[in-house]
Amino acid sequence: MAGVTDFAASRALILQRHRHLKWKWLDPLEAGLMVLCGVCIGSFTLCVFLDVVTRTIGHPWLWLQQATTAFFAWGVFIGIAAAIRRNDHIYLAEITKRMTGNKRWAIETFNRLVVLIVAGFMVWFGYKNAMLDLGSLRMPWLIPLTVYTGVVPISGVLVMLFCVEQMVNGWQKGFEGPEDDEFLPEPVE
Repeated sequence: MAGVTDFAASRALILQRHRHLKWKWLDPLEAGLMVLCGVCIGSFTLCVFLDVVTRTIGHPWLWLQQATTAFFAWGVFIGIAAAIRRNDHIYLAEITKRMTGNKRWAIETFNRLVVLIVAGFMVWFGYKNAMLDLGSLRMPWLIPLTVYTGVVPISGVLVMLFCVEQMVNGWQKGFEGPEDDEFLPEPVE
């Protein structure tokens, strides 16, 4: 029987670009994050559609705005973590992919250290905010605001994990990958 890691690695949800910067045992987590992002985007869209329809017919479902907000918040912050794992996040990736050697090593490390520090702030202050929000309830269903803000420290932890993963693998195997050359122009003779 194939393991979960083998199954997840063979799925199209796992981006194979920059494979040398990824640990195989985190592939199921990436696949899960991508599925969760899809669920959040789909649910957000459905909630907005139903909100418009129910208001148009004169029978609004007030709880739809709360659900829309929750799906949006979770989709954004889980999407941040997924983008970091897939190396799709915007942090000078276009500049560094044309560099090589020690210069690339330094810039790639610096980029990930900055993201790591920001993720640390997300964990620390996100946790404090989520704990404060346990006492704040959102009308009309009295849902704690932590349902919306609790994703921030979760996302921060995931971003930290993926930054460490990429730094360790980049230091061991180099940050350069075969995909860095695929969009370079052909040399003119």
